[in-house]
Amino acid sequence: MRTSEKIIEGLLWLSAAITILITVGIIWVLLSESISFFREVSLIEFLTEKEWTPLFSDKKFGIMPLVAGTLLTTAVAIAVALPIGLTIAIYLNEYAHARMKQVVKPLLEVLATIPTVVYGFFALTVVTPFLQTLIPSLAGFNALSAGIVMGIMIIPMISSLSEDAISSVPRSLREAAYGMGSTRLQTAFGVMVPAASSGIVVSVILAISRAVGETMIVAIAAGQQPRLTLNPLVPIETITTYIVQVSLGDVPRGSLEYRTIFAAGITLFIFTFALNNLSFWIKKKYQEKYD
Repeated sequence: MRTSEKIIEGLLWLSAAITILITVGIIWVLLSESISFFREVSLIEFLTEKEWTPLFSDKKFGIMPLVAGTLLTTAVAIAVALPIGLTIAIYLNEYAHARMKQVVKPLLEVLATIPTVVYGFFALTVVTPFLQTLIPSLAGFNALSAGIVMGIMIIPMISSLSEDAISSVPRSLREAAYGMGSTRLQTAFGVMVPAASSGIVVSVILAISRAVGETMIVAIAAGQQPRLTLNPLVPIETITTYIVQVSLGDVPRGSLEYRTIFAAGITLFIFTFALNNLSFWIKKKYQEKYD
Protein backbone atom coordinates (compact mmCIF):
# COMPACT_ATOMS: atom_id res chain seq x y z
CA MET A 1 0.00 0.00 0.00
CA ARG A 2 2.82 2.35 0.87
CA THR A 3 4.54 1.64 -2.46
CA SER A 4 1.40 2.57 -4.40
CA GLU A 5 1.09 5.80 -2.39
CA LYS A 6 4.69 6.70 -3.23
CA ILE A 7 4.01 6.04 -6.91
CA ILE A 8 0.93 8.27 -6.82
CA GLU A 9 2.86 10.96 -4.95
CA GLY A 10 5.64 10.77 -7.53
CA LEU A 11 3.16 11.08 -10.41
CA LEU A 12 1.55 14.10 -8.79
CA TRP A 13 4.96 15.71 -8.27
CA LEU A 14 5.89 14.95 -11.88
CA SER A 15 2.66 16.54 -13.13
CA ALA A 16 3.32 19.68 -11.11
CA ALA A 17 6.93 19.83 -12.30
CA ILE A 18 5.92 19.43 -15.96
CA THR A 19 3.38 22.23 -15.61
CA ILE A 20 5.99 24.55 -14.09
CA LEU A 21 8.57 23.66 -16.74
CA ILE A 22 6.08 24.32 -19.57
CA THR A 23 5.25 27.71 -18.07
CA VAL A 24 8.92 28.59 -17.68
CA GLY A 25 9.54 27.46 -21.27
CA ILE A 26 6.77 29.68 -22.62
CA ILE A 27 8.05 32.68 -20.68
CA TRP A 28 11.62 32.00 -21.87
CA VAL A 29 10.59 31.86 -25.54
CA LEU A 30 8.58 35.07 -25.24
CA LEU A 31 11.34 36.91 -23.38
CA SER A 32 14.23 35.78 -25.56
CA GLU A 33 12.50 36.75 -28.81
CA SER A 34 11.09 39.96 -27.33
CA ILE A 35 14.52 41.06 -26.14
CA SER A 36 15.81 40.65 -29.71
CA PHE A 37 12.89 42.76 -30.92
CA PHE A 38 13.46 45.55 -28.39
CA ARG A 39 17.12 45.75 -29.36
CA GLU A 40 15.93 47.16 -32.68
CA VAL A 41 12.74 48.93 -31.58
CA SER A 42 12.60 51.34 -28.68
CA LEU A 43 10.35 50.29 -25.80
CA ILE A 44 9.13 53.88 -25.57
CA GLU A 45 8.13 53.82 -29.24
CA PHE A 46 6.44 50.46 -28.71
CA LEU A 47 4.34 51.83 -25.85
CA THR A 48 3.60 55.34 -27.11
CA GLU A 49 3.52 55.22 -30.93
CA LYS A 50 -0.08 55.44 -32.21
CA GLU A 51 0.38 53.41 -35.40
CA TRP A 52 1.08 49.71 -35.89
CA THR A 53 2.32 48.98 -39.42
CA PRO A 54 5.27 46.54 -39.13
CA LEU A 55 4.27 44.79 -42.38
CA PHE A 56 4.19 48.03 -44.42
CA SER A 57 7.07 49.84 -46.10
CA ASP A 58 6.66 52.70 -43.61
CA LYS A 59 7.11 50.64 -40.45
CA LYS A 60 5.58 51.83 -37.18
CA PHE A 61 5.71 49.72 -34.04
CA GLY A 62 3.18 51.26 -31.66
CA ILE A 63 1.23 48.55 -29.84
CA MET A 64 -1.54 50.94 -28.74
CA PRO A 65 -3.90 50.27 -31.72
CA LEU A 66 -3.80 46.53 -30.99
CA VAL A 67 -4.34 47.12 -27.28
CA ALA A 68 -7.23 49.47 -28.04
CA GLY A 69 -8.86 46.88 -30.31
CA THR A 70 -8.43 44.17 -27.68
CA LEU A 71 -9.91 46.32 -24.91
CA LEU A 72 -12.78 47.50 -27.14
CA THR A 73 -13.99 44.00 -28.02
CA THR A 74 -13.50 42.92 -24.40
CA ALA A 75 -15.57 45.86 -23.14
CA VAL A 76 -18.42 45.00 -25.53
CA ALA A 77 -18.23 41.35 -24.45
CA ILE A 78 -18.41 42.17 -20.75
CA ALA A 79 -21.26 44.65 -21.34
CA VAL A 80 -23.21 41.74 -22.86
CA ALA A 81 -22.13 38.90 -20.57
CA LEU A 82 -22.21 40.57 -17.15
CA PRO A 83 -25.90 41.54 -16.91
CA ILE A 84 -27.09 38.35 -18.62
CA GLY A 85 -24.77 36.06 -16.68
CA LEU A 86 -25.54 37.68 -13.33
CA THR A 87 -29.29 37.56 -14.03
CA ILE A 88 -29.06 33.87 -14.86
CA ALA A 89 -27.07 33.21 -11.68
CA ILE A 90 -29.66 35.01 -9.54
CA TYR A 91 -32.53 33.21 -11.25
CA LEU A 92 -30.95 29.79 -10.78
CA ASN A 93 -30.17 30.46 -7.13
CA GLU A 94 -33.23 32.36 -5.99
CA TYR A 95 -36.12 31.51 -8.30
CA ALA A 96 -35.57 28.27 -10.21
CA HIS A 97 -36.78 24.93 -8.85
CA ALA A 98 -34.14 22.29 -8.24
CA ARG A 99 -35.21 20.31 -11.31
CA MET A 100 -35.12 23.42 -13.49
CA LYS A 101 -31.63 24.22 -12.18
CA GLN A 102 -30.44 20.72 -13.04
CA VAL A 103 -31.62 21.24 -16.63
CA VAL A 104 -30.63 24.87 -17.25
CA LYS A 105 -27.12 24.81 -15.81
CA PRO A 106 -25.81 21.96 -18.03
CA LEU A 107 -27.45 23.60 -21.06
CA LEU A 108 -25.52 26.79 -20.31
CA GLU A 109 -22.31 24.82 -20.16
CA VAL A 110 -22.95 23.69 -23.74
CA LEU A 111 -22.14 27.25 -24.85
CA ALA A 112 -18.62 26.77 -23.51
CA THR A 113 -18.13 23.62 -25.61
CA ILE A 114 -18.88 25.24 -28.98
CA PRO A 115 -15.66 25.83 -30.97
CA THR A 116 -14.75 29.50 -31.13
CA VAL A 117 -14.37 29.31 -34.91
CA VAL A 118 -18.09 28.51 -35.06
CA TYR A 119 -18.80 31.57 -32.93
CA GLY A 120 -16.69 33.61 -35.34
CA PHE A 121 -18.64 32.52 -38.41
CA PHE A 122 -21.90 33.07 -36.50
CA ALA A 123 -20.80 36.64 -35.77
CA LEU A 124 -19.81 37.26 -39.38
CA THR A 125 -22.77 35.63 -41.16
CA VAL A 126 -25.64 36.14 -38.72
CA VAL A 127 -24.97 38.85 -36.14
CA THR A 128 -23.29 41.37 -38.45
CA PRO A 129 -26.01 41.27 -41.17
CA PHE A 130 -28.68 41.61 -38.46
CA LEU A 131 -26.92 44.59 -36.89
CA GLN A 132 -26.51 46.20 -40.32
CA THR A 133 -30.29 46.27 -40.67
CA LEU A 134 -30.37 48.33 -37.45
CA ILE A 135 -27.15 50.30 -38.03
CA PRO A 136 -26.64 50.89 -41.78
CA SER A 137 -23.22 52.47 -41.22
CA LEU A 138 -21.89 49.30 -39.59
CA ALA A 139 -18.89 47.89 -41.47
CA GLY A 140 -18.81 44.27 -42.63
CA PHE A 141 -15.99 43.60 -40.17
CA ASN A 142 -16.44 45.37 -36.85
CA ALA A 143 -15.75 45.19 -33.14
CA LEU A 144 -19.44 45.28 -32.15
CA SER A 145 -20.57 41.93 -33.55
CA ALA A 146 -17.34 40.24 -32.48
CA GLY A 147 -17.74 41.62 -28.95
CA ILE A 148 -21.40 40.60 -28.72
CA VAL A 149 -20.69 37.01 -29.75
CA MET A 150 -17.67 36.89 -27.47
CA GLY A 151 -19.95 38.01 -24.66
CA ILE A 152 -22.34 35.14 -25.47
CA MET A 153 -19.39 32.77 -25.29
CA ILE A 154 -18.32 33.86 -21.78
CA ILE A 155 -21.84 33.96 -20.29
CA PRO A 156 -21.45 30.42 -18.83
CA MET A 157 -18.26 31.44 -17.02
CA ILE A 158 -19.89 34.41 -15.30
CA SER A 159 -23.22 32.68 -14.59
CA SER A 160 -21.66 29.48 -13.23
CA LEU A 161 -19.04 31.12 -11.01
CA SER A 162 -21.48 33.79 -9.80
CA GLU A 163 -24.11 31.15 -9.00
CA ASP A 164 -21.53 29.23 -6.98
CA ALA A 165 -20.60 32.41 -5.10
CA ILE A 166 -24.25 33.21 -4.32
CA SER A 167 -24.87 29.61 -3.22
CA SER A 168 -22.01 29.87 -0.72
CA VAL A 169 -23.76 32.70 1.15
CA PRO A 170 -25.24 31.35 4.44
CA ARG A 171 -28.93 30.62 4.33
CA SER A 172 -29.34 32.57 7.58
CA LEU A 173 -28.80 35.86 5.70
CA ARG A 174 -31.61 35.05 3.29
CA GLU A 175 -33.94 34.02 6.12
CA ALA A 176 -33.09 37.17 8.08
CA ALA A 177 -33.97 39.32 5.07
CA TYR A 178 -37.29 37.52 4.64
CA GLY A 179 -37.94 37.91 8.37
CA MET A 180 -37.56 41.70 8.03
CA GLY A 181 -40.19 41.77 5.29
CA SER A 182 -37.94 41.88 2.22
CA THR A 183 -39.30 40.52 -1.03
CA ARG A 184 -37.45 37.86 -3.00
CA LEU A 185 -36.15 40.51 -5.41
CA GLN A 186 -34.97 42.76 -2.57
CA THR A 187 -33.29 39.82 -0.90
CA ALA A 188 -31.53 38.77 -4.09
CA PHE A 189 -30.12 42.19 -5.00
CA GLY A 190 -29.90 43.75 -1.54
CA VAL A 191 -28.48 40.85 0.46
CA MET A 192 -27.29 37.89 -1.61
CA VAL A 193 -25.45 39.73 -4.40
CA PRO A 194 -23.55 42.10 -2.04
CA ALA A 195 -22.61 39.18 0.21
CA ALA A 196 -21.28 37.25 -2.79
CA SER A 197 -19.69 40.30 -4.44
CA SER A 198 -16.11 39.04 -4.08
CA GLY A 199 -16.90 35.82 -5.94
CA ILE A 200 -18.85 37.71 -8.59
CA VAL A 201 -15.96 40.12 -9.12
CA VAL A 202 -13.59 37.16 -9.51
CA SER A 203 -15.88 35.62 -12.14
CA VAL A 204 -15.95 38.90 -14.08
CA ILE A 205 -12.16 39.27 -13.97
CA LEU A 206 -11.68 35.69 -15.18
CA ALA A 207 -14.19 36.33 -17.97
CA ILE A 208 -12.28 39.47 -18.97
CA SER A 209 -9.08 37.44 -19.06
CA ARG A 210 -10.79 34.88 -21.30
CA ALA A 211 -12.08 37.60 -23.62
CA VAL A 212 -8.69 39.32 -23.85
CA GLY A 213 -7.09 36.09 -25.03
CA GLU A 214 -9.83 35.14 -27.52
CA THR A 215 -8.54 34.62 -31.06
CA MET A 216 -10.86 33.10 -33.66
CA ILE A 217 -13.95 35.24 -33.08
CA VAL A 218 -12.08 38.51 -33.50
CA ALA A 219 -9.90 37.12 -36.30
CA ILE A 220 -12.99 36.23 -38.35
CA ALA A 221 -15.46 38.98 -37.45
CA ALA A 222 -13.51 42.06 -36.30
CA GLY A 223 -11.19 42.56 -39.25
CA GLN A 224 -7.45 43.16 -39.54
CA GLN A 225 -7.14 46.95 -39.48
CA PRO A 226 -5.15 48.19 -36.48
CA ARG A 227 -6.55 51.56 -35.49
CA LEU A 228 -6.58 53.55 -32.28
CA THR A 229 -10.32 54.03 -31.82
CA LEU A 230 -13.17 53.45 -29.41
CA ASN A 231 -15.75 53.19 -32.21
CA PRO A 232 -17.13 49.61 -32.25
CA LEU A 233 -18.73 50.08 -35.70
CA VAL A 234 -15.46 49.96 -37.66
CA PRO A 235 -12.93 47.19 -38.36
CA ILE A 236 -10.19 46.82 -35.76
CA GLU A 237 -7.38 44.40 -35.02
CA THR A 238 -6.60 42.78 -31.68
CA ILE A 239 -3.33 41.42 -30.38
CA THR A 240 -4.37 37.82 -30.99
CA THR A 241 -5.58 38.59 -34.52
CA TYR A 242 -2.22 40.10 -35.43
CA ILE A 243 -0.38 37.05 -34.07
CA VAL A 244 -2.55 34.81 -36.26
CA GLN A 245 -1.97 37.06 -39.28
CA VAL A 246 1.84 36.90 -39.01
CA SER A 247 1.88 33.22 -38.07
CA LEU A 248 0.32 32.22 -41.41
CA GLY A 249 3.83 31.98 -42.85
CA ASP A 250 4.13 34.98 -45.18
CA VAL A 251 6.73 36.70 -42.95
CA PRO A 252 10.33 35.35 -43.01
CA ARG A 253 11.25 33.58 -39.80
CA GLY A 254 13.81 35.48 -37.73
CA SER A 255 13.04 38.86 -39.28
CA LEU A 256 12.06 41.92 -37.28
CA GLU A 257 8.50 41.61 -38.58
CA TYR A 258 8.41 38.01 -37.36
CA ARG A 259 9.62 38.96 -33.90
CA THR A 260 6.76 41.43 -33.52
CA ILE A 261 4.47 38.51 -32.69
CA PHE A 262 6.56 37.76 -29.62
CA ALA A 263 6.45 41.39 -28.51
CA ALA A 264 2.67 41.33 -28.98
CA GLY A 265 2.52 37.94 -27.25
CA ILE A 266 4.38 39.09 -24.15
CA THR A 267 2.06 42.12 -23.98
CA LEU A 268 -0.92 39.77 -24.03
CA PHE A 269 0.76 37.52 -21.48
CA ILE A 270 1.26 40.46 -19.10
CA PHE A 271 -2.41 41.41 -19.45
CA THR A 272 -3.76 37.93 -18.70
CA PHE A 273 -1.19 37.27 -15.98
CA ALA A 274 -2.14 40.48 -14.21
CA LEU A 275 -5.87 39.75 -14.47
CA ASN A 276 -5.52 36.18 -13.19
CA ASN A 277 -3.40 37.29 -10.26
CA LEU A 278 -5.83 40.10 -9.49
CA SER A 279 -8.70 37.60 -9.33
CA PHE A 280 -6.63 35.30 -7.08
CA TRP A 281 -5.79 38.22 -4.77
CA ILE A 282 -9.40 39.34 -4.53
CA LYS A 283 -10.60 35.82 -3.83
CA LYS A 284 -7.97 35.30 -1.16
CA LYS A 285 -8.40 38.65 0.55
CA TYR A 286 -12.08 39.46 0.32
CA GLN A 287 -14.10 36.34 -0.38
CA GLU A 288 -16.07 35.42 2.69
CA LYS A 289 -15.40 31.95 4.00
CA TYR A 290 -18.14 30.02 5.71
CA ASP A 291 -17.89 26.83 7.63
